[in-house]
Amino acid sequence: MRYTTLGNTGLRVSVAGLGCGGFSRLGLPAGKTEDQAADLVLEAVDLGINFLDTAPAYGTEATVGKALKKLSRDKVVVATKVHVLRNGEWYSADRVTQSIDNSLKVLGTDYIDVFQLHGVGVGEYDHAVNVVLPALLAAKVKGKIRHLGITEAPTEDFKHEMLTRAANEGVWEVFMVAFHMMHQSARQKLFPLILEKKIGTLLMFAVRSIFAKNERVVAALKQAAVDGKISKEIANNPEPLGFLLHRDGGASSITEAAYRFAMHEPGVDVVLFGTGDRDHLHANVKSLLMPPLPAADTAKLAALFGTLIDVGMDSAPMQQKK
Repeated sequence: MRYTTLGNTGLRVSVAGLGCGGFSRLGLPAGKTEDQAADLVLEAVDLGINFLDTAPAYGTEATVGKALKKLSRDKVVVATKVHVLRNGEWYSADRVTQSIDNSLKVLGTDYIDVFQLHGVGVGEYDHAVNVVLPALLAAKVKGKIRHLGITEAPTEDFKHEMLTRAANEGVWEVFMVAFHMMHQSARQKLFPLILEKKIGTLLMFAVRSIFAKNERVVAALKQAAVDGKISKEIANNPEPLGFLLHRDGGASSITEAAYRFAMHEPGVDVVLFGTGDRDHLHANVKSLLMPPLPAADTAKLAALFGTLIDVGMDSAPMQQKK
């Protein structure tokens, strides 16, 4: 495993981070028991992963808590979250404080390394700063949380407007950003700002659903052509990412290419991935520890897809067409 320092936090973290949400949720939706899911967390730690990202909304805090009971607490970095607005209800400072306390209880720990506001939309940011932030700062003073983070709403804030604003506040130490081969918008504006401010970066959506299979890439690009985002010539290619699969440093699969592309982007500290089984876990870690894609391949990705936004940003698994 490789390790890096997460922005200015001083936390030494693995470049591969275990995301305990997403579609996989540690295998729980596929029928894994909580004990089996906790064993998967322990397997990840055995591979050198020390960054665990969960949230009450994922339903995996208790699973992570079970794993933590078998680990030395100072050997892992635990991140969890709270919403600012959910189901039409704004979170008050008291509710946020209660959520922090409940997360501590469910996780079975005295402190949370990185506590994040979850999926904050552009229109929610003022409430986050004016109402929620004071509760976070108070919890930080009490030692309940060590560092403050904020995550964007990736399925709606395609141009990273909220995080661009948040970067100038001087209070957020960690950002969670969506970035992948066909959604490269963070490169132009956000990543340079993150590097300047020395904010820690967690990357989400590196693979998600779209890069799991070639037919999903094809379907996404055909829709992008219909929406006028890309030429029909590119969209009609039966293997639009086939140029990435070659010898001499190329990738062996689209998924591998997606992880390598994301991992070596300047400004990225940790690439998060979800998993539900052991083999998938090992394959993802192997991909994330590989060298960068060849320069010619990344240049072609930028030329073909560098201006795309809102492609492969689905909040639910892509349905395969019959």
